[in-house]
Amino acid sequence: MNKCDQCIVRQLSSLKALNKEEVIKLANSKTTYKIKKGEALFEEGEVTNGVFCVKDGVGKLSKLSANGKDQIVKLVKSGELLGQRSMISNEPANLTAKAIADMEVCFIPKAEIINFFNNNNQFSLNMMQSVCEDLKESENEKIALVQKTVKQRLAETLLHLHDEFGEDTDKTLRVQLTREELAGIIGTATESCIRLLSDFNKLGLIELVGKKIMLKDVRALKKLADN
Repeated sequence: MNKCDQCIVRQLSSLKALNKEEVIKLANSKTTYKIKKGEALFEEGEVTNGVFCVKDGVGKLSKLSANGKDQIVKLVKSGELLGQRSMISNEPANLTAKAIADMEVCFIPKAEIINFFNNNNQFSLNMMQSVCEDLKESENEKIALVQKTVKQRLAETLLHLHDEFGEDTDKTLRVQLTREELAGIIGTATESCIRLLSDFNKLGLIELVGKKIMLKDVRALKKLADN
């Protein structure tokens, strides 16, 4: 069997429904790319003509706002597929995908995905469920913007970065966003985000190590995020 059979993307995504023969077809049709930090996999408005499997690294899905700012919609890690919605809807990409840490991705052409879609009912169901989960996540984030304070959203985001992406050896968050990126996620001005981080630091919730962030009191941050 080939590497696709043991790949984390297959284990964690819609691709787990593929049978042995389909996995071989997948392996023969894919193209692997190394994406350096800051480079784009695809841009908003681009026709992708397939999906990207994230084998390793961390990326961001973002949208350019009316004032020209890069608004992060979602962070992605190994095991995820990108470009499913626009491929199914036959529309250009609605978001830009960029690496915020070096990434390794595989590109699967649209023709191969459509073939799986037409001939494997479980694969079709899995992919539709995945798209629906993304929509649900987006709706929940919109609700949080309305119902939660900026302080709660910052605490929640720091916890998400910690739980989903882990820590470096120095105990700081492995995924380090710029203050502007962090502000965009929680829906506030960069200056307000910097001020809140300073407040969290003074309260002993976090420690600022240069541009890096270390969580010091996870329990208190969870309490703040939930209240």
